[in-house]
Amino acid sequence: MYNTILLAAEEGAKEHNPIIPVWQEIVVGSIAFAVLCFVLMKFVFPQMEKTFRARVDAIEGGIKRAEAAQAEANQLLEQYRAQLGEARTEAARIRDEARADAEGIRQDVLAKAREESDRIIAAGREQLAAQRESIVRDLRAEVGTLAVDLASRIVGESLADEARSRGTVDRFINELGAGTGGR
Repeated sequence: MYNTILLAAEEGAKEHNPIIPVWQEIVVGSIAFAVLCFVLMKFVFPQMEKTFRARVDAIEGGIKRAEAAQAEANQLLEQYRAQLGEARTEAARIRDEARADAEGIRQDVLAKAREESDRIIAAGREQLAAQRESIVRDLRAEVGTLAVDLASRIVGESLADEARSRGTVDRFINELGAGTGGR
């Protein structure tokens, strides 16, 4: 039986050229191809086109969003730089004002210190002058008394008249003061 089937197949194969298909296969293949093309064009290709369009829109939208974000970031960077420049300018101005204020305060303190120093020196000079006057008065009285005592010893009599001796002593001391330059 097996041999008969092989013989029948060989005879059929001899009658049919394997390069040229059978017309029934061409018709069935053409119908199947047409149905396949119809299904692809009607359902698959539009769906694929939608998917591709959605991807393109998503990519283009992402690019646009990225460009917008980049532009916003650049704008914020410029604002930051401008604010930073303003802050630096403000800091320099404040620093200069602080230096000027410090210099003004320093000058005020120095002026007050000079005034206080001058006041202390003037008070000291006044005090020295007062003490000098007091010492000169005390010395005149002492010198007058000593001079009268000495003159009394030299003359041998008492020069007890106080008012007269005072006038003589004062005149003598004034002549001494005028003769030495008023020291």
